[in-house]
Amino acid sequence: MLKSTKLKNTLIACTTILFVSCSGQKEIKMGTYAYDARFLKEHGIEYKELVSADGNSKVMLIPAWQGRVMTTSASGDEGDSYGWINYRFINEGKVSTQFNPVGGEERFWLGPEGGPFSLYFKEGQEQVYDNWVVPAVLDTEAFDIKSQSDNSIRFVKDTRLENASGTIFNMNIDRTVSLMDADEVATEFDIQIENDMKIVAYKSENKITNTGDNAWTKEGGLVSVWMLGCFNPTPTTTVFIPYKQDAEGVIVNDEYFGKIPADRLVKEDGIIYFKIDGLYRSKLGLPASRATNLCGSYDSSKGVLTILWCSLPETSSTYVNGQWGPQQNPFAGDVINSYNDGPVEDGSIMGPFYEIETSSPGAELLPGASLIHTQKVIHIQAKDEQLIPIVQKLFGADLNVIKAKFQ
Repeated sequence: MLKSTKLKNTLIACTTILFVSCSGQKEIKMGTYAYDARFLKEHGIEYKELVSADGNSKVMLIPAWQGRVMTTSASGDEGDSYGWINYRFINEGKVSTQFNPVGGEERFWLGPEGGPFSLYFKEGQEQVYDNWVVPAVLDTEAFDIKSQSDNSIRFVKDTRLENASGTIFNMNIDRTVSLMDADEVATEFDIQIENDMKIVAYKSENKITNTGDNAWTKEGGLVSVWMLGCFNPTPTTTVFIPYKQDAEGVIVNDEYFGKIPADRLVKEDGIIYFKIDGLYRSKLGLPASRATNLCGSYDSSKGVLTILWCSLPETSSTYVNGQWGPQQNPFAGDVINSYNDGPVEDGSIMGPFYEIETSSPGAELLPGASLIHTQKVIHIQAKDEQLIPIVQKLFGADLNVIKAKFQ
């Protein structure tokens, strides 16, 4: 994760917005989808929406911010807004040449972040925060809308990137986000979705194509599709990730920002439990040998289960290493990551928020060839007794254990 910005004395002045209509005033509460939609409109930020036929499932996307899913709702405008939005940064109205941390629950980035083949540091630079710059195509450049319907939208972008070893990548980015209905989720995951459960789900297909004249090879460095989702932490949220128990090697890399304390990270019976409260800056990652295609989080206070599925290659593949600085192996990267925000040394904090991240393998592509990385993000808000069989079926985990692990 990244160095935080200073907290400001002046935050958002109120927690509600009042809409005035012919029938009087309607209160819009902070934390709802309507609040976030209104906030973005007031700041001149245009968005597109995918909306279910009944109006309950809503997915908000922003073309100017690389077609990212900014937030979602499972119960229309008045429902909880699941994505984290950086109100403070957006309120300031500034544009940074280094990084614009606006938030959003699914953004498209490319890896690796650090190491000899980094896309975020120039050749020969020391890999420290002051030299770290997010490429404009992943930060300030808009993606073009290729097509749109009620339940799907496709973005495209051509770009040219250079890594820290001087390798040039001419690339086409093609990103399609599609709304999934409850029946589709139930069928694809073989789970039961009851009528009184609130659900919003979407699938994103993220394709990169080598549009240059040279092959992308390990010798010059590879790139990967890197998807990052920012969500709102609570004292009752736990990230839980299944891992392969019969594999060799380290189970989890938990030393990105110093080793994670035992009261915040537990590994047992094929499940990793990670405390998410926005109070302690920490990050973990699962290598390819241990990762499955699922990770999840559960907020027991609101009864919100978040499921994230990603595509995995059928054969053993190379994953780029995103850690900053010198590396022993630039291709010993993680497939799934999770981050809990918290104060840095000077007491400042960017969020708080938490992240769930997935990465594709490194793209060894001949000219004209493509790599596709697919994600499915599902939010289900329901009673514990309705969620227990879903968590058991998908993760082999006990929801009651998840709830109690850090409480």
